[in-house]
Amino acid sequence: MSTRKTSENWSSRLGVIMAVAGSAVGLGNFLRFPGQAAQYGGGAFMIAYFISLLIIGVSICWAEWTLGRWGGRYGFHSSPGIFGALLRHPAARYVGIIGVIIPCGVYMYYVYIEAWCLGYAVQFLTGHLGSPEVDYPAHFAHFVGMNQDGFAIGLGLTQVGLFVIAVYALNFYLIYRGLSRGIEMFCKFAMPALIAIALVIVVRVLTLGTPNPEFPERNVLNGLGFMWNPGNVGEQLANPQLWLAAAGQIFFSLSVGFGVILTYASYLTDRDDIVLSGLTATSANEFCEVGLGGLMTLPAAFIYLGSAGVAGGTFGLGFNVLPIVFANMPFGQVFGFLFFLLLFLAAVTSSLSMLQPGIAFLEEALGIGRRMSVTLLGMMTVTGTMFVWYYSKDLKALDTIDFWVGTFLIFVQGTILVIVFAWVIGTEKGFAEAHKGSTMRIPRVFGLVMKYLCPAFLLGIFFMWLGVNVLGWNASFSDPQFNPTGYTLDLVGSEEHPPSAVARLSVGMIVVMALFIGIITHLAGRRWNAQSSTRGGAQ
Repeated sequence: MSTRKTSENWSSRLGVIMAVAGSAVGLGNFLRFPGQAAQYGGGAFMIAYFISLLIIGVSICWAEWTLGRWGGRYGFHSSPGIFGALLRHPAARYVGIIGVIIPCGVYMYYVYIEAWCLGYAVQFLTGHLGSPEVDYPAHFAHFVGMNQDGFAIGLGLTQVGLFVIAVYALNFYLIYRGLSRGIEMFCKFAMPALIAIALVIVVRVLTLGTPNPEFPERNVLNGLGFMWNPGNVGEQLANPQLWLAAAGQIFFSLSVGFGVILTYASYLTDRDDIVLSGLTATSANEFCEVGLGGLMTLPAAFIYLGSAGVAGGTFGLGFNVLPIVFANMPFGQVFGFLFFLLLFLAAVTSSLSMLQPGIAFLEEALGIGRRMSVTLLGMMTVTGTMFVWYYSKDLKALDTIDFWVGTFLIFVQGTILVIVFAWVIGTEKGFAEAHKGSTMRIPRVFGLVMKYLCPAFLLGIFFMWLGVNVLGWNASFSDPQFNPTGYTLDLVGSEEHPPSAVARLSVGMIVVMALFIGIITHLAGRRWNAQSSTRGGAQ
């Protein structure tokens, strides 16, 4: 077999597991997951969450690991190259460009949030934050420029600009060093460090007791119960919104459908155990999310602020509510610094993983080296981040790109992956490939799950998501009503809701990026055909 040689490789199984776990362990584990669980009824949400994990998360994870390593055998490490090589059809490459658009598009705003985490860690360390007198919601709005476009460009300690530059420098220094000396090296340090920090914070939260005698109900047990105790489970599980939230959390948390695992797995060999590695990385993520994130944020917020103070969504909980908690906690400045350092480390391991698919694509599509590919990707992502950074008012640009790339396209990519694995290639052939080098076997029942249950579940969730979040469906089957949402009206407008220029520009930027990646894929097609023609594809 003739394949393009690459000097990139993982140095150990532990390294690739740490890197994949690092790509999954991020802000969603410690902020988004607890908030979703509290919003949708605790125990009922956890039931839907674990069902979604088994049907969607594990299935797509194994499919992505298998397809990635299989494509890597042909010398391809990017989603377009892998899809084209395995399916032996020119159109397959263009389907694969979604696996480049998603990580590059998400990185453009994710690195901006990463800078928030670093900024808050530094401000807690220096004493700018940690006092009960600080107006934390106002401070956050000032820090990220929510009140005015262009305001966040400033480089002061209380503005995000300096930290955006710092995280970009760190990210591209590490990605330039490559897989083993950059991503793997950092993840081997960062993952144990963030788990150790999380354990310290969890122990502190679980030993808080009842800090305010005036509110005896605000104690650790009730804080845990606020998240975990089931309510009316049957009624809550009948709510489509709960299933949308649970499935969305699985995608967001495990990084399945991002295209990251596809690229990471392409650097493995037939001797590597991808079944066990995939399951180990998934388990590590679940430990961080359920075991650490679930014990850390919500109980602490409940103990000091009560149930009413826990609301606020991902950003509100992380940057408005929890700083108030730390400000009222003994040694809160120290724990505030540790918490945001934890978030920063988790964000870096995730953002690094988002860069590698784009670099692999540019390297093999243009036939250039890592230095040039890192430079080109840096120029492209800096442009996108500058856009998000400048149009910071109400976080409109960030929210729009997150909706269409970080949610919509991820559902599409995840569905494509499982259909390709189970229906185009076939589960028998796919499992045979997955079992090469594996010490354990995928349970046979997952053949049925991946072929029938997972696609049906995904498509059902996806169409419900479109109905609720695009068409404005009221999530009622008995009395359905539709009222287009803000995401739709931002683009098409109405008499009451004029279109948003920033939202339109954001979607336009996504389209331009997709066209750019598509053109490069087209130009690379002839060379890729020659590269993969020496051996038949998956069919």
